[in-house]
Amino acid sequence: METPICRACGCSLVRLGISQEKAVSYYYNEKQYWFCCDGCLELFKSQAEQLLHETSDLVVCPVCLAEKPIDATVMHSFNSMKFNFCRCPYCLDVFKQNQEYYIKRLAWQTDYAGIFGEQEGCCH
Repeated sequence: METPICRACGCSLVRLGISQEKAVSYYYNEKQYWFCCDGCLELFKSQAEQLLHETSDLVVCPVCLAEKPIDATVMHSFNSMKFNFCRCPYCLDVFKQNQEYYIKRLAWQTDYAGIFGEQEGCCH
């Protein structure tokens, strides 16, 4: 499952608590990309191909929201969707207890406040 990752810094926008409404969006080669801030977008514009290459294999664990290279994860399927988890067995156990919530959170469909909570954090 694809989840929004800033293509400049590699951070999960869900982990940072950046909603789709607050995220910076940009189309490049007819594809929409998301960024955590205007600064990351400007960085992307100056070296798009390099940054796309550097972040192309990043996935996000649905539970702890850690950004990992896909080869450093384990895959689990649910309702014919595939999810990549960090290697921590706890995350998979927690996911199995409330799969619908974690799927919705990963897809930007919850009001998750992110690691900074309600405070301003990261680039905002």
